[in-house]
Amino acid sequence: MKKFFHSLPFFLISGILVGVFCGFVFTEGQMRVVVTLQYILGQLINFCVPLIIIGFIAPSITKLGAHASRLLGVAVLIAYSSSVGAALFSTGAGYALIPHLAIDNNMTDLIPLPAVAFELNIPPIMNVMSALVLSVLVGLAATWTHSQHFIDLLCEFQEIVLSIVSKIVIPVLPFYIAATFCSLSYQGILTRQLPAFLQVILLVMVGHFIWMTLLYFLAGSYAHKNPLEVVRHYGPAYLTAVGTMSSAATLGVALESARKSRVLRKDMVSFGIPLFANIHLCGSVLTEVFFVMTVSKILYNELPAPGTMILFCLLLGIFAIGAPGVPGGTVMASLGLITGILLFHNDGTGLMMAIFALQDSFGTACNVTGDGALTLMLTGYADRHHITQDEAQASSL
Repeated sequence: MKKFFHSLPFFLISGILVGVFCGFVFTEGQMRVVVTLQYILGQLINFCVPLIIIGFIAPSITKLGAHASRLLGVAVLIAYSSSVGAALFSTGAGYALIPHLAIDNNMTDLIPLPAVAFELNIPPIMNVMSALVLSVLVGLAATWTHSQHFIDLLCEFQEIVLSIVSKIVIPVLPFYIAATFCSLSYQGILTRQLPAFLQVILLVMVGHFIWMTLLYFLAGSYAHKNPLEVVRHYGPAYLTAVGTMSSAATLGVALESARKSRVLRKDMVSFGIPLFANIHLCGSVLTEVFFVMTVSKILYNELPAPGTMILFCLLLGIFAIGAPGVPGGTVMASLGLITGILLFHNDGTGLMMAIFALQDSFGTACNVTGDGALTLMLTGYADRHHITQDEAQASSL
């Protein structure tokens, strides 16, 4: 219990509760301070977005390319396919379900927010698409030229960016979210949309189990093995992921769960489970897509265009591969997509991060459990193509 009171979920929940209460009692003068704080923190977070993109996408490409092999390529492909598939599934569900949710679109009588007291503009060093293209080109070029010194430099830069995320961005998030919920509460949006938020969280959790069921069905069909012999061992891993909100922290339990299965090759478990823990984020992606569509409907009174959502899903799969291994890492890594492609403002990104963080543990549990299905696919691929244990071990070096 003591550990929980020092955890990020506790601080985020506390920030939400404090923000909601303050929004009910604050005067216009006090709200001017809150709005200014929200603006400055939003500027700081947006400034870090290109750094996060470069810091995690480029080194991830070099790590994959430096030890490229057929098995590794297959693993990355199925992880990306699972994430993008989950995103497109969530998009379809969003278009079908969100218009029928209890969303109050009458925003004419809301209390207007006061203007910011002063503006402290912190423009990013480049826009989102420039950062993404630069990351891909630099990562590929460093791999093609075998520039080990530069690859090491990118890995060090990744550690620097992760330090910025963990020591600056994550600590300010509770204050940013508190300010966001204070503004929403002050305006009256929050009380109107609470039923919609609850419905969305339940729908997303149902979506997790539907996607996991589909993954295990496809894996069992491809490998010609019983998928229940894998998933029945994943209970401890699922519960651990719910408690830790981290695939990395759950890795030991996930390995132990997968090794108990009689249908998974042990060499595929040793190779696949640690790899998928870092690059397979189907549950988090599914959650994020449904939430951004809901937030867009609530705040901007419309769903994003289908073409925009397809582009968002395809790029989100790339961002998920390089997402930092921290709670909420997927949404943090993809903030640039949310602001650059979906054109969310500070209120949208703040609300998005808040509701994502509230259920991030279940998205992580879906990620971890889905890794077992992808490892079953790898087992089937290795058996079909007669990949020996020595070749599999060489791929994981």
